[in-house]
Amino acid sequence: MAAPVEVAVCTDSSAQLWSCVVWELHSGANLLTYRGGQAGPRGLTLLNGEYLLAAQLGKNYISAWELQRKDQLQQKIMCPGPVTCLTTSPNGLYMLAGIAESIYLWEVSTGNLLVILSRHYQDISCLQFTGDSSHFLSGGKDCLVLVWSLCSVLQVDSSRTPAPRHVWSHHTLPITDMHCGFGGPLARVATASLDQTVKLWEISSGELLLSVLFDVGIMAVTMDLAEHHMFCGGSEGSIFQVDLCTWPGQSEKSFQSEQDSGKVFKGHRNQVTCLSVSTDGSVLLSGSHDETVRVWDIQSKQCIRTVTLKGPVTNAFIMLAPVSMLSSDFRPSLPLPHFNKHLLGAEHGDEQRRGGLTLRLGLHQQGSEPSYLERAEQLHMVMCSTMEKNVLGGQDQLRIRITELEDEVQNLRKINRDLFDFSTRIITRPTK
Repeated sequence: MAAPVEVAVCTDSSAQLWSCVVWELHSGANLLTYRGGQAGPRGLTLLNGEYLLAAQLGKNYISAWELQRKDQLQQKIMCPGPVTCLTTSPNGLYMLAGIAESIYLWEVSTGNLLVILSRHYQDISCLQFTGDSSHFLSGGKDCLVLVWSLCSVLQVDSSRTPAPRHVWSHHTLPITDMHCGFGGPLARVATASLDQTVKLWEISSGELLLSVLFDVGIMAVTMDLAEHHMFCGGSEGSIFQVDLCTWPGQSEKSFQSEQDSGKVFKGHRNQVTCLSVSTDGSVLLSGSHDETVRVWDIQSKQCIRTVTLKGPVTNAFIMLAPVSMLSSDFRPSLPLPHFNKHLLGAEHGDEQRRGGLTLRLGLHQQGSEPSYLERAEQLHMVMCSTMEKNVLGGQDQLRIRITELEDEVQNLRKINRDLFDFSTRIITRPTK
């Protein structure tokens, strides 16, 4: 099986040559360009590995391209107002957009606007789903980060206002970025703010795990997949590396640039707006208002590639290229529907549908989709294969460690199966 291809996806605010460019991360070769508008910050996302969506800067619509029909704008998704941030669920069933201080949630299969959440007091700056699509997070200029359970939001009575699962209010200035780690509802979340802090949270308990204070405002944050390191982009162009495994039990930390000079990436001349880490944790991608995208070697802190754009970088991230991006014959399984601007039944002259059947496409895949544990194992295998290819020496230790981890997974599965069988016998035991 061919090794997965990692690509960098970038946009700038000028869009003179193209709206979005995709290039191979390690060689720098251009693969695809998309034309038709200017993508705003935190406004670029992939939908189900088949469409590229871009919220247009200062405009009230979202541009959509089929991944292979790059020169033809497929659709404009009209919205009630300018979109400040955009994301889609990893399972491809839902789309979220921040419009002013409200969150709009659409169902992709039907285009229905399912709910409008208005719990922020100022404009929303960033949105993110967890890896299993069970929760999503919103951060705003009101200094709040809200954690929402998707199930609770969809099942709430129409007469009640949906409530977030957690409200994180420890930041004192607007939220600029956030990153959700691996683990679904057990994931850890990093939030960045103009108050010069980055905070690490736990979704399951809602607790604050760590707060790191810097000398400058933080505009971007990300973590590697193993969550050993956190990378924070400053307003003056520096990128700071925070090692998460060096402070056991410590909940507050001040990052001293002079003392921690070996943990600083220097090269950008203006604020860092985007950060992303490669699958194997060896490469860091950064975008800046200095109109450059840089690729860094994390171990040496050296810049190994600089790509100059025509304007301030608004989006830049690394991803594993989907099959549809590399195959010229690929076409989406379903066309995009018309996305409604109003809640179902709330349009003027639109009566509530009665006696109809709502078909939610995508539910048929639930039985055949791999479980979350299986996807975690697949991702671990990808990480190990990439490391074996890139790291010189140490293959024997890697194989030994992989074998140990596989044995541990099998042992945990056996324990889980035994606990399930024991619980089943207790529950089903007839009462005397």
